Amino acid sequence: MINHWAALLERTVNPGASSESASIAPGDDLSSGPTLIFYRVLEAKTVENRIHFDLVTTAFDAELARVVGLGATVRASFESWTTLADPEGNEFDLIRG
Repeated sequence: MINHWAALLERTVNPGASSESASIAPGDDLSSGPTLIFYRVLEAKTVENRIHFDLVTTAFDAELARVVGLGATVRASFESWTTLADPEGNEFDLIRG
């Protein structure tokens, strides 16, 4: 899962990643965002994600195609955003910016 998120956010996975935990670097320019840390949770998803990302883009159609190409699936489409799921079923939104 971590490799999908790293590719989606165009970041690198920090050294020491395992199947239990991993982090994604903010990039060379620290103003590009926080380090994101992912932990495997044993409990199955019951209703909603524990966290839900909203990703804003000005190149919506191209970014939607790229995200689907990385393995995401479209769950619902609306005028201003599309809800997708990563390969493990975690939902996130791609928003027209």
